[in-house]
Amino acid sequence: MTAEMLDRRTEVMERLKYLEDLAAPLVSFLQNPSLVQELRPDKQYNLQMLHDRFQIRTEHIEALYQFAKFQFECGNYSGAGDFLYQYRTLCTNVDRSFSALWGKLAAEILMQNWDVAVEELNRLKETIDSRPDSPLTQLKNRTWLMHWSLFIFFNHENGRNGIIDLFFQDKYLNAIQTNAHHLLRYLATSIIINKRRRNMLKELIKVIQQEHYTYKDPITEFLECLYVDYDFEGAQQKLRECEELIVNDFFLGKQVQENGYVTVPLRDEFLENARLFIFETYCRIHQCIDIGILSQKLNMTYGEAERWIVNLIRNARLDAKIDSQMGTVVMGTQHSNVYEQIIEKTKQLAVRSYVLANNVAATSSTIQASIAR
Repeated sequence: MTAEMLDRRTEVMERLKYLEDLAAPLVSFLQNPSLVQELRPDKQYNLQMLHDRFQIRTEHIEALYQFAKFQFECGNYSGAGDFLYQYRTLCTNVDRSFSALWGKLAAEILMQNWDVAVEELNRLKETIDSRPDSPLTQLKNRTWLMHWSLFIFFNHENGRNGIIDLFFQDKYLNAIQTNAHHLLRYLATSIIINKRRRNMLKELIKVIQQEHYTYKDPITEFLECLYVDYDFEGAQQKLRECEELIVNDFFLGKQVQENGYVTVPLRDEFLENARLFIFETYCRIHQCIDIGILSQKLNMTYGEAERWIVNLIRNARLDAKIDSQMGTVVMGTQHSNVYEQIIEKTKQLAVRSYVLANNVAATSSTIQASIAR
């Protein structure tokens, strides 16, 4: 160990001892459950009681914050989280309490206590929304909160719902469109892999189109190709790029080792759902589908595509059948193609226009008759 490192170590230990001694009276009090029960929601009462009965003053409370911060910097996240929680129950400084809340969230994330982290995230969100900060400060805080939330949402079991619920709130969606366009990648991925939130897809595509000239990546472009341009060749190319992007993304490319094999679960789930999107959209336009052509659009071999379609028809109970000899999938008659839908809509529009014209004519005749009288 070099002399410089030894000096630094001595400095750190002296600082730790100083803060530990300064915060000792309050730490001793907080470690006694029977005494802690005497605390009330009224912070002013607590401060007066601590001062009168235990000679604990404001500097001791502030020393607890500095001690917790030092513990965090030394890697003792559990101790730091506990001290910051206790500090917030006594602190009357609103800004310092806000900083302690950020520190508590950071500690829970680093300890991977995802359930507790979700609670702290919601508590911090409520605080940000209620603080009388300037619009710019609120924008920055919401942007930071969404970035920190990625650690939680891509590890918590209900994260794929949580990220959609948070990012689609008006204030947070505005923060994405103003200050953090790249977060659209994670919002789009969460909606694609979440079968129960498919109803949000239309709104997502609208946002992606609005930000098209500001931000794009393979995932957002895949959705544009498929649902805006109906470009199946482009969607096929973007799907290959999506696979590479997910594997190399810190949050999306999380690896899991099972039975000696390393997999990327989110990549596999994304590709499965993306292929389903392609298949469903293709089926809306075509009634008879060539399996060979479809296999190319799904980035599969012919055999893989045929098995995938068979399983899809069986599991989703689609009104479709496979003609193995012709190598085609024939959709049920109730799935009218896009041209039939246009013709039907046009017929309905013509009928409504005719009825409206008759109503206008009848009303005009009645008015003229009244005037003539």
